[in-house]
Amino acid sequence: MQLGSKAGYAPATMPLRNVFGEALLDVATDNPRVVVLDGDLGNSTMAETVRKAYPERFFNLGIAESNLVGVGAGLAACGLIPWITSFSSFLLCNAYDQIRLAIALSNINAKVLGSHGGITLGKDGPTQMGIEDFALVGGLPTFTMLVPSDPVSMRALVKLATDHVGPVWLRSSRLPLPVIYDEESTFKIGQANIVRQGDDVAIIACGIMTAIALDAAADLAAEGIEARVIDLLSLRPLDVDTIVAAARDTGAVVTAEEHLLTGGMGSNVARVIAQHHPVPMRFVGLADTYTESADPADLLVKYHLTADDIAAAARDAVAAKRAQG
Repeated sequence: MQLGSKAGYAPATMPLRNVFGEALLDVATDNPRVVVLDGDLGNSTMAETVRKAYPERFFNLGIAESNLVGVGAGLAACGLIPWITSFSSFLLCNAYDQIRLAIALSNINAKVLGSHGGITLGKDGPTQMGIEDFALVGGLPTFTMLVPSDPVSMRALVKLATDHVGPVWLRSSRLPLPVIYDEESTFKIGQANIVRQGDDVAIIACGIMTAIALDAAADLAAEGIEARVIDLLSLRPLDVDTIVAAARDTGAVVTAEEHLLTGGMGSNVARVIAQHHPVPMRFVGLADTYTESADPADLLVKYHLTADDIAAAARDAVAAKRAQG
C-alpha cells in the first residue's frame, strides 16, 4: 500500500510513530522541563527514545492509564511539561474522567499522545483502534487537537504542542506515510494547509486521509475535475477562514477522515460551512460500526476509506453543485 503514489509522492520509509519518537527526543533534548510518561507501551508509541537518552525523565506507570494521567497532571502543576503517551483507545476509554478533570477542566499544561489512531493499525484488532478520539477529545473544550499527516508535519506539531501553553491532544498513526511537505513548510496551530489547488471541489482531510485525498485528486484531474486538497492538521482551533474560502471558491466540499462520521472532523467542518456558506457536501469516514483485525489496506477498502471512495464522493458533490445551477 503506497499512499500518495498516484499524486507523485515517494513511498514512506518510516512509520509515523517512529517519527513521533524522534521528534519527542528532539524536544526533550531542547527543553529540560519535558518529561515523558508511558503506559507500558513505549516500544509501540516510540516514546522509549526518551527513556534511552534521559532515563531520569521517563516514567513507566504501567498499564494504569488513570494513574498515568493523574501523575502527568501533577507534574504539569509543578512546572514540568509532561508528554502522556499511550494508545488513544486506552487513554480515552480508561482515563477519560482524569483527562477531563485533571487536565481539561484545570486547563493544565499537559500534552497527550493518542497513538494508533484510526483503523490502520490493522491486525491488532478493534480493541486497540482509536476511532472515536476526535469526538471524545472534541468534548473537552480546553484541548487543542492536532493531527499530523506526514513525517514533516509530525515533527513540527510535536514542537508546536510542546511550546503551546495548555492541554494538547496529538494523534499518531502506526502506518508509514509519504512525505507531503518539504522542510521549508510552515505550520501553525489553528491553520489548515492547502496542499493542492483546485476550484471544482474541495477535499478537506486529515491524518493519513490527506495522502489518500491527494491520490483521489490525481484521479479526478484525469477526468477534468480539479480538486483543492486541504490538510486540516488542527482540529481545534479550526481554520474557519480556509474552510469557508474553500466552500465559496469551489461550491462543493468533501471531508475525509479515519474516524467515525458521528462526532468526527466532517461534522465540525459541516457546522462551519452551514453557518457561513452552505454548499453541497459529502462525507468519507467510518459508518456506525467497529472493524476487525485485518491488513490495513484491506480495512481501508472494506470500510470505504480509499482514493476511489473520495473520488466518488467528489463526483457526487460536483454533480449536486451543477444541479443547483
